[in-house]
Amino acid sequence: MAIAEIEGFLKECERSGDAAYAAFKSLLERLDDPVTRSDARVFLAELQSRFGTKESGDHCFRVYHFRIHDIFLTDYEGYSKRKKLTMLEIPSIFIPEDWSFTFYEGINRHPDSIFKDKTVVELGCGNGWISIALAEKWLPLKVYGLDINPRAVKVAWINLYLNALDESGHGIYDQEKKTLLDRVEFHESDLLAYCRDNNMELDRIVGCIPQILNPNPEAMSKIITENASEEFLHSLSNYCALQGFVEDQFGLGLIARAVEEGISVIKPTGFMIFNIGGRPGQGVCRRLFERRGFRITKLWQTKVLQAADTDISALVEIEKNSPHRFEFFMGLVGDQPICARTALAYGKSGGRISHALSVYSCQLRHPNQVKVIFDFLKNGFQEISSSLDLSFDDDAVADEKIPFLAYLASVLKSNSFFPLEPPAGSIRFRNLIAGFMKIYHHIPLTTENVIVFPSRAVAIENALRLFSPQLAIVDENLTRQLPKQWLTSLGIEGTTAEDVVTVIEAPRQSDLMIELIKRLRPQVVVTGIAPFEAITSSAFEHLLAATREVGSRLLLDISDHLELSSLPASNGVLKYLAGNVLPSHAAILCGLVKNQVYSDLEVAFVICEEQSIVNALSRTVELLEGHTPVFSQYYYGCLVHELLAFQIPNRRPPTQRKPAADRSPSKVIGFARAAAAAFGVAELFMSSPPAAINMDVDQSFLPIPSTVKASIFEGFARQNMADSETDVLPSIHQHLLRTLGLPTGGGAASSELFFYGNSPLGLFSKLVLCCIQEGGTLCFPTGANGNYVSAANFLKSATATIHTRREDDFKLTAAALAAALPSISNPWVYLSAPTAAPTGALYGHQEIQSLLAACAAAGARVVLDTSFSGLEFAGEDDDHWELGSCPALFAVLGGFSYHLLTGGLDLGFLLVNDPAMAEALRSFQGLSRPHGTVRYALKKLLALKAQPSSHLHAALRHHKQILADRSRRLSETLRACGWEVVGCGGGTSLVARLPPAYVGKVMVEGSAVTVAVEEDGNNMREVLVRATGLCINSGSWTGIPGYCRFSFALPDDLFDQALHSIRRFHQLLLTSAIASHSTTT
Repeated sequence: MAIAEIEGFLKECERSGDAAYAAFKSLLERLDDPVTRSDARVFLAELQSRFGTKESGDHCFRVYHFRIHDIFLTDYEGYSKRKKLTMLEIPSIFIPEDWSFTFYEGINRHPDSIFKDKTVVELGCGNGWISIALAEKWLPLKVYGLDINPRAVKVAWINLYLNALDESGHGIYDQEKKTLLDRVEFHESDLLAYCRDNNMELDRIVGCIPQILNPNPEAMSKIITENASEEFLHSLSNYCALQGFVEDQFGLGLIARAVEEGISVIKPTGFMIFNIGGRPGQGVCRRLFERRGFRITKLWQTKVLQAADTDISALVEIEKNSPHRFEFFMGLVGDQPICARTALAYGKSGGRISHALSVYSCQLRHPNQVKVIFDFLKNGFQEISSSLDLSFDDDAVADEKIPFLAYLASVLKSNSFFPLEPPAGSIRFRNLIAGFMKIYHHIPLTTENVIVFPSRAVAIENALRLFSPQLAIVDENLTRQLPKQWLTSLGIEGTTAEDVVTVIEAPRQSDLMIELIKRLRPQVVVTGIAPFEAITSSAFEHLLAATREVGSRLLLDISDHLELSSLPASNGVLKYLAGNVLPSHAAILCGLVKNQVYSDLEVAFVICEEQSIVNALSRTVELLEGHTPVFSQYYYGCLVHELLAFQIPNRRPPTQRKPAADRSPSKVIGFARAAAAAFGVAELFMSSPPAAINMDVDQSFLPIPSTVKASIFEGFARQNMADSETDVLPSIHQHLLRTLGLPTGGGAASSELFFYGNSPLGLFSKLVLCCIQEGGTLCFPTGANGNYVSAANFLKSATATIHTRREDDFKLTAAALAAALPSISNPWVYLSAPTAAPTGALYGHQEIQSLLAACAAAGARVVLDTSFSGLEFAGEDDDHWELGSCPALFAVLGGFSYHLLTGGLDLGFLLVNDPAMAEALRSFQGLSRPHGTVRYALKKLLALKAQPSSHLHAALRHHKQILADRSRRLSETLRACGWEVVGCGGGTSLVARLPPAYVGKVMVEGSAVTVAVEEDGNNMREVLVRATGLCINSGSWTGIPGYCRFSFALPDDLFDQALHSIRRFHQLLLTSAIASHSTTT
């Protein structure tokens, strides 16, 4: 090689660091070209030989702005591979030091097979020496060295050529006949962006990523190019900007981002290796990985001196304002940690301080599920990642919680709203329960044999109310949450009124229970099985025989004996069901509350093979609870799914079962008269014919805001929540003060007047029972919510109707109350306000004041239902009420599905201003209360609601705009078809009067004639759903003859289809009428 060429190259480099980089960049172009590659490599060898000593190398770096030297990997005599690498360094890239050498030592702790034939990425590769060393020693399939510094990438390529070719320019081949050029690539990338953009899946991710103690968020806003200043490009390797992670405060934000990005591209069997300085403390370093779902192993740890030019005063400030203490050491040999404040003082006095430097290897414990969770978080939910905690001391807890969080994340990500589920429970959950019984216990159940309840207590109480037996025997372990009146009545002496339930407590032991059954002959028996009797089916068979003999219905509780396990214990009841059809007078109850993660999170299910009982029990849920909380079903559904996911379906032939001895015993008690009557007139969930479009429900199907989804997920993701974090009572107090002007105060007194429930309807049912207990009459205005009227009738409450007028938009008036209340005994007035459901009419403040004054004058109690309010889109948003001086005795009923747009997540609350009413409510024990996860989410959302600038406020405004537009379009369509629409100013539904032209018309479907439309519109629901699949509520539901209810908070596509169905029905009916008339003529 001509000396003149080398001199010219050095002269160019001497000009500046940028000139030196430009010279090497030109040299890289020659290395990339196969024709000139060998000559270029020879030139580099000559260049290195000019500066062969350490002193001359340092001189070269100062004068010519580069250095080529050797890095020795080992001096172990038995090491058969290359012992050194030749490396180029320039000022604008990070120079290898203790951090990277320690990192390589940690990697060396792994066995030789760990990288063999694997796809590996090194983050922050700098000049590429670790990537090249990895490829040289472990023969991976491919190593990708990534760095955000474009100059580092160019230098890394030069170093690759320096080590892939010998000094003569010939390739150096390994035992697999490959060179380093076959195994290593370098690319410019912000962490793992290159891998994401190229849809790569990685086996290993390694990174010696820098940490900065006082990050500069403005620095990263500069444009990163290879033409940027040397100082800026070098700083990229020695600091990180704020990354938006809780670990930022410890200088670990960039590593946190690298870990989370790595989760999306790492293979399930892969792992990551990172170098972390121990200044934040070993606990903080470990938690960075563990809370993201990793198992970690510390591969190596040493101490390094703290760089003299690093200012640790920022850490002193953190210690001043928090209990956290950083970890430093005095010199390299000290073993007692000192805090940052002491280290700063020691360093300023001339002492040398050090800190630990650790290499961690980490692997996901549930890789596929954790990937789903972080895929959800990165799509607009990054703000809640700081509360995510997937660290568990107990693997059993991790095995339950992580799959559930993954399922919850997938549901929240893929669904813009929670779908409508049958009142019998989530179809998926019921399918899973039936599948579990079929696979593990060989019982051929179907979804239709399973009914889901919020809790075991609710299931028992609903069953007893359904049959309303004069005498029931209940296992003494199952009576705790039954109404006190049932346990103190004297029905056994024949002194109670008809339809009053009397409950006798009995021991669980089957022989004693059977003795009581034979002597007392109860209509209903609710019992469990003693542990020593649960293994065989004998006790169950004796109970079946005894109850069949006396004509009792049997509800058998197996909650204590059902195991959600892949190796369930022997269960005599389920053994019996595997070989025998369950008799029609019997049902099996199971409450699920045993889990490793969420204490007291409960759901229950009943198994029954008599379809009429299945239908009736599901209707009790719909009438008295509304629905079973969906998240409880999600959680236990995940547990069951984990047990079924690995099973091969239909592997065994169907079980042949013996038919029940008596499928229809004639002497068993039937449904209570009130229940049968309520079922006959209530417009409940329609399963046959199935509705394609539901405009007959109170649930909103508009998109759930991201803030709501984030709060739901965070509520379930958090661990070790303090009681104060789930105490939603103060937040509800503030909500009532802002919206109703109710100064509810605080402390124990207000707590005693306040009640929670899973839903407003569940709390309303308890209010109805209070009304009954006090001999009251529940007064509904015409145009009230039909579900609430049906619930009152089911519970056998005395009811009265207060007539409202069309000219008042069917709102209650003080005059109507004054005319009606004097003739009603002990009136309890139901009032839906500010939004009147289902009409959507709005009450103003003065109207409410006059109504409450009229009730107070008549001595009436008021049930003020605000659960359908919060989405008023007409009038002023600041039309708040001031009810603090209200003279009436009232109960304020509310929920948050509208106020907070929570979709399937709800919490009912009830505030009373009468201690006597509160005491009566407490006597009804079986109230399902929202879980702490729900209370946490709603407390957070209420705090956001109180901030006018929050995203939740913006989402509320958007929802109101959508609903206003829906109301307008629906009204226009109905009017065009001849309906008379009542003005709607809020909520999710409106009412309209049946067109006179429809009355008496007969729908004709082919040659079949269906029913004619009745004048009062009571059969409009049936006619419309049969003709178009559109389901609405008829005049019998609204209580206003001829007026039907239409809910319009539907998904966009279904709302458009609903409008089309209304127009299509109009055309079909008129055409059908002509055809029918012609046929008659």
